[in-house]
Amino acid sequence: MCEDTDKTRRNVIKLTGAIGIGAMLGGSMNVFASESSGNIQSRGYAAFDESGKLKPWQFERRPVGDNDVLIDINFASICHSDIHQEKGHWGKQQYPQVPGHEIVGIVAAVGKNVTKFKVGDRAGVGCMVGNHNHSHQTDEEQYSPDTIFTYGAKDDRSPTGITQGGYANNIVVEENFVMHVPESVDLADAAPLMCAGITTYSPLMRASLKPGTKVGIAGIGGLGHLAIKIAVSKGAEVYAFTTSPDKVKDILAFGAKEAIVVNDLSKLADYRGQMDYLLSTIPYEYDVAAYASVVKPYGTFTQVGMPNGFEVNINALSLAFSRVNFNASLIGGIKETQEMVDYCATNKVLPKIQKIKAMQINDAWERVVNKEARYRYVIDASTF
Repeated sequence: MCEDTDKTRRNVIKLTGAIGIGAMLGGSMNVFASESSGNIQSRGYAAFDESGKLKPWQFERRPVGDNDVLIDINFASICHSDIHQEKGHWGKQQYPQVPGHEIVGIVAAVGKNVTKFKVGDRAGVGCMVGNHNHSHQTDEEQYSPDTIFTYGAKDDRSPTGITQGGYANNIVVEENFVMHVPESVDLADAAPLMCAGITTYSPLMRASLKPGTKVGIAGIGGLGHLAIKIAVSKGAEVYAFTTSPDKVKDILAFGAKEAIVVNDLSKLADYRGQMDYLLSTIPYEYDVAAYASVVKPYGTFTQVGMPNGFEVNINALSLAFSRVNFNASLIGGIKETQEMVDYCATNKVLPKIQKIKAMQINDAWERVVNKEARYRYVIDASTF
């Protein structure tokens, strides 16, 4: 028995040494990944119906393919989109389903064709994890019909038939859909950048902000507070519109010039026609035209919040009188997401977060719905 134990110990030491060398040399670890024939064992929290109550769940992910990266997740943050989707607000879902598309961790294995990542790299994953044709032909992957989104999307490679998200201890992602996370950023702080960061950064960059540009931000939650910080970092003069009086002090600390509490739409009248640009992160049905009225004639209003059914109602006549260019924006491509991560790291534009354990997820979801999050809940994946 002692001889068998010693033999086992020697084998473990050899394997550990090989993995250590693979971590240093990068590409040599590809052999281990490509020779893996079994599914990846995973554990996380999943929704089982439209109640929105998540429970612990053990499941399997696909093996690491030639072009894949296996990431051991350190943190995953909570986006309001997680709640909308799992509660069926955006259509019928297949369950069990693990949500989460703000994911950061450490690369644990790579496929033999992977060149952009090596074992030990800090990695981030957002709302997209692959392409049905396993190709990468655009810088705006979010608009491609072949893109595979991070959770709830049909995927014939997945043992569960759909993609499973980041409220888990690991994830397998195609190399071209992974971001590098700079060493200068704490991983927990980086997680919200993968969705909230890019969702606000992308339209703000298209607004060609410059010092003195008057920017309105409507809805100051996980997305909105980052939007303030990004716009301020570009020199914009930011006016934040919120329905939460207790957020005013924070809003001013984020750099906004003014915090306007909209407990009545009449409060918008004083700002009519003053904003060069308005970004709305409001994820509920609301009076779009009333908010559009604060934008200058021929200015731009961008909607990024996604309400129930993805629908907002607009009074066409009121919008016409405002003469505002109304549009909507969907996250951002991988190239732009990496640009955003690097920008935020360099300029210290980071979210205000609250770390929680897995067992606190359901309570955190309720607090998000009740507008009590300050401002992004980040789940410690070691607690799954």
